Amino acid sequence: MTPPHASLAAILSLALGGAVLSGGAAGATAAPDPTEPAFRALYKELVETNTTLSAGSCTLAAERMAARLTEAGFPAADIHLFSTPDHAREGGLVAVLHGRDPKARAILLLAHIDVVEAKRADWTRDPFALIEENGYFYGRGTSDDKAMAASFTDAMVRYRKEGFHPRRDIKLALTCGEETGGAFNGANWLVTQHKDWIDAEFALNEGAGGLLDANDKHVYLGVQAGEKVYQDFRLETTNPGGHSSRPVPDNAIYHLAAALTRLSAYDFPMQMSDTTRAYFSRTGALIGGESGAAMIALARDPTDKAAEAIVSRDPSWHSMLRTTCVATMLDGGHATNALPQRAGANVNCRIFPGVSVDSVRATLTSVIADPKVTVTPSGELSPTPPPPPLSPAVLGPAERVAHDMWPGVPVIPAMSTGATDGRYLNAGGIPTYGLSGMFSEPSRSGVHGLNERIGVQALLDGRTYLYRVVKLYAEAK
Repeated sequence: MTPPHASLAAILSLALGGAVLSGGAAGATAAPDPTEPAFRALYKELVETNTTLSAGSCTLAAERMAARLTEAGFPAADIHLFSTPDHAREGGLVAVLHGRDPKARAILLLAHIDVVEAKRADWTRDPFALIEENGYFYGRGTSDDKAMAASFTDAMVRYRKEGFHPRRDIKLALTCGEETGGAFNGANWLVTQHKDWIDAEFALNEGAGGLLDANDKHVYLGVQAGEKVYQDFRLETTNPGGHSSRPVPDNAIYHLAAALTRLSAYDFPMQMSDTTRAYFSRTGALIGGESGAAMIALARDPTDKAAEAIVSRDPSWHSMLRTTCVATMLDGGHATNALPQRAGANVNCRIFPGVSVDSVRATLTSVIADPKVTVTPSGELSPTPPPPPLSPAVLGPAERVAHDMWPGVPVIPAMSTGATDGRYLNAGGIPTYGLSGMFSEPSRSGVHGLNERIGVQALLDGRTYLYRVVKLYAEAK
């Protein structure tokens, strides 16, 4: 979760890997909605379906959402439940509401239904029982990402029951694996195995929300366009070793330590995209002061080193401006009385959109400048797509509905310094944007931590926002 007193950039950039910003009890008031009880029931069923990798089942959650779509009138041919034999509990769902113009490309609604592990003994309340208390819903996934999964599924149900016949197809994809690196990832599987099911002009996903201040006042609504790419590298050096009573300078641990010291002093070059340029320009105007002026100056002239130095004082803003690589784990030696035969470290990189893994590896090798230290990508090789364009076709409807629901609240583009399943869709040619309409003060959300929660009104407002904005996208020419 974003730490207390985090900067504005830290909150908007969603450094935790794209968790939906969705908490806070404040929100726009409206007349009672007769469809709200059905939404609450759907949301409750989804939250209370355990979808952790260790003990849960995304497949069951997908089946339950499919049953609700079927009940609303979706024919079986328009609902695809999927899984693989070796990942039977990690399945997902794709559904489509057909449009009236066969030449118009679809819009895709993407949400992951798997959740981070939650140990009952550590939680104040049962993490897999939806509990409403003091204006909040508590439970694992109430925010990340079942808030959006429920809102998207509910919108599809409502559109079908209303007889809404959009200009373009509206597709829904509920997937597993976003929270579990190395396990089956439904979004990646769909892109590589069944892109025809989800192909779209663009997709909406988690990755940005709205910010509430300490008094639950709406500050801004974020729209994410682009995200940094997660990639680990293994640094390793080997040595014949020997008896510790006869030390020599050629020591595996010393080689590794020197390599990490050189890495710690290195900054990757500054970069900007259209998204980050707009972010710094608009956020700078919003916050003012020395930092705000520097953000505006840097957006205007990326070669302004004085402005860069001021902006980079904040670690989240610094991360938004470049690829970052940092040592996160160490191992080495085999005995207390022997010279080390091996020493290694994990270096975690968050790569600026569009920069290749190979180029980052080459930079690490150059900075380390020691042929005895190898640099190898580890884990899954992440795709590194460029950020999607910030087009009026995407921003226009998002701003229109936001200004109607929250007059005077600015809409600010953002780039996540974390990662979501949007990386697979962007790499597969489906531009993907983070947009939720759910406002929070993130230090109180408990996302990925204990006692996760979302403001009841924030959720209901986000549900309304997504229902309305998707209709505009679906009708747009």
